[in-house]
Amino acid sequence: MNLGEIARRLGCNLEGDAALEIRGVAPIEEAEPGELTFLSNPRYQKAARTTRASAIILAKDAGPVSIAALRSDNPYLDFARALELFYQPPRYAPGIHPTAVLAPTARIEPGAHIGPHCFVDADVEIGKHAVLHSFVCIYRAARIGHDFFAHSHCVVRESSRIGNRVTLQNGAIVGTDGFGFAKRADGSWHKIVQAGGVIIEDDVEIQAHACVDRATVGETRIRRGAKLDNLVQVGHGCKVGEDTLLCGQVGLAGSTVVGNKAILAGQVGAAGHLEIGDGVTLTAQSGVHNDVPPGSLWSGYPAIPNKEWLKCVAAFNRLPELQNSVRELRASLEALQKK
Repeated sequence: MNLGEIARRLGCNLEGDAALEIRGVAPIEEAEPGELTFLSNPRYQKAARTTRASAIILAKDAGPVSIAALRSDNPYLDFARALELFYQPPRYAPGIHPTAVLAPTARIEPGAHIGPHCFVDADVEIGKHAVLHSFVCIYRAARIGHDFFAHSHCVVRESSRIGNRVTLQNGAIVGTDGFGFAKRADGSWHKIVQAGGVIIEDDVEIQAHACVDRATVGETRIRRGAKLDNLVQVGHGCKVGEDTLLCGQVGLAGSTVVGNKAILAGQVGAAGHLEIGDGVTLTAQSGVHNDVPPGSLWSGYPAIPNKEWLKCVAAFNRLPELQNSVRELRASLEALQKK
C-alpha cells in the first residue's frame, strides 16, 4: 500500500513521496525500510532521528524529520489504525464443532462459531456472530449479545448478562462467586450464597485470567467501553464506569465504585465500600482506603494526592541525611547538658 493511500485512510497530512510503498508497521527502534513507524512519546525523539523506517506518524507540531511523515492529531491512535490496514485477526467460519456440547434449550443466533470442546448449558441465549474459540463454558441462563468473542478457556457463569461486542481473552471468568463468608462462633466460616449477578455492558474487553465476581445480592456491573487488563480482580457488588481502564493486577474489594474514564494503573488496590470519582488516575501500586474525588491524580500507599506523594518521596530519599542531622543535634544537645 502506498503512503498516500495510508494518509488518505487515516486522515493525516502527508509530507514526502505519496508513491512510497509501505509493506508493514513496526516499532520505531525495530522498523526496517519499507515499514511505517510512529512517535508519540518524547522519550523516543532521538530514535526518530536514527530509525530505519521509511515513514513515521507523528504529531502535527513535532519537529522536522528526515523521512516521510504523516502528521496526526493523535499519533498513537493513528498508529493503531494503521496496524489494522496491514493485519486482520483470523476470521472463524460459522459452525459447531462435533466435540462441542450444546443443551437442547440453548438458543444461539445465526453466524456463530462454536469451537472444540465448548459447553453451552440450558436456557443460554447468545446473539449473532458469536465466536466461542475452544474449551469455553457458558453456564445456564446466561444472556449474551451480538458479536461476542470468547477465547479459549473462558467461563461465563450462571445468569450473567453480557452486552454486544464484548471480548473475553483467555481464561477470563465472568460471574464467579464473590468472596463472602460469615464467621461462626467457633471461628469457622459459613459460605454466604452469592445470589446476585454480573452485568457486562457493550464494548467491554476483559483480558487474560481476569475475574469479575457475582454480587452477594444485587449486581456487579462493568459499564460500556471499560477495559480490564490481565489478572484484574473485580469483587462482588463493584461498579466500574464507562471507558475506565483497570490495568494489570488491579484489585477491587467488594462494593467499590469506580467512575467513568478513570485509569487505575498496575497493581492498584481498593479496600472496598468506597468511591473513586470520574476521571481519576491512580498511579501504579497505589493503595486506596478512602473515597477519591473526581478528576484527581493520587499515588502511594496509602494513596494521597500525587503532589503530596511526590513531596513524601523526596523526603523519604533524604531520610539517611536527616537521620544523621538528628544524631548530630542530639549529640550537641547532650554535650551542652553535661557542661
